[in-house]
Parts: sequence; structure tokens; C-alpha cells
Amino acid sequence: MTTRHIALLRGVNVGGRRRISAVRQRELAEALGYTDVRVHLQTGNIVLSASDEHTPARVAQELTAAIEAELGTAVPVVMRTPEELSAELAANPYPEAVARPASLHCLFLSAAPPGPAPLADLDASADAPDSFRLLGRTVYLHCPGGIGRSRLASRVTRTVERAGVVATARNWNTATRLLSLAQG
Repeated sequence: MTTRHIALLRGVNVGGRRRISAVRQRELAEALGYTDVRVHLQTGNIVLSASDEHTPARVAQELTAAIEAELGTAVPVVMRTPEELSAELAANPYPEAVARPASLHCLFLSAAPPGPAPLADLDASADAPDSFRLLGRTVYLHCPGGIGRSRLASRVTRTVERAGVVATARNWNTATRLLSLAQG
């Protein structure tokens, strides 16, 4: 029996750093014995099947080691199962933003931040109309002017990472496409 996994690589092919093609990402995953491997875009979105004894943590560990051997640098991997991603998308606290998916991003976390403290102290009102909401292991970012111009998005990311949590962002279209690939 096999289980589907969604691996989200942090910081791959962004700003000319940590360059690894989609083809090479697929080859590395297949070399580890994973099957039905699909890579969406070049920015580190891998959907794969693994035997049931491969937990998400084990898949992340194996992919991290393979990519580090390839690139010579560590690339954190945040994992989701299709069920987890489906629940996260359904919990979207900004349903009105779905009509403008470029304004809505999910910051996927490797773990829930330790207690509410890391993000509770952020004053999002200073960055209005940008806003965020933490639910479990996902921070939803609504940035009507785009995430590239959002000071709030970078402050949220730095804050959770200072708390020892790996974070990687995907826009709404990418997140929904990954779920479709994982379920299809």
C-alpha cells in the first residue's frame, strides 16, 4: 500500500539561489524509491507516493539529505498529507480573497509555533490592508497589494522562524493545484 505526500521545499529556485530543476527534483525523489512523483513549478513542490512505513518526517528527512548532497546546502522540507492540505484549504479565514488568488498565501509551518506568543505580539494594523491569521500549522496571509510588497509577510515569516519553526509560502493557486495533484 502507498501513501501520498506533499513535500514543500523552502527557498528553492528563488532569487537565483539553490537552483535545482523540476526534472532533477523528480529524479532525486524517484532515486529514493518514491513513485508517481510530480513536481509542480520549479520552486520545490513535490507530490509523491511512498510505502506506508514512510512517515512524513521520514520522507522529509530523506529528501533533505538527497537535496543537500545534490546542492551542497541544506534545504528544509515541510510536509503535508493530502488530508492535511485539504483541511488547511477548507479552513481559509479569507474566503473573499479566493476571487483574487494572488493576494492569498499560505505560510506552511513545519510545526505549530510554541504557544501563541510568537505572532501574538505582531501589530498587523501597521501594515493594513495586509493581514494574517495563524490556524494550527498554517499562517494565512492576505496581501491585497501582493506578497512581494508586503512588510507584514516578511515580519510574520521571520517571527515564526525565530521561534524555531520552518516556514515556506505558497500562493493560493499553487496550494490548490498541489492538492489536486495529490488527490488525482
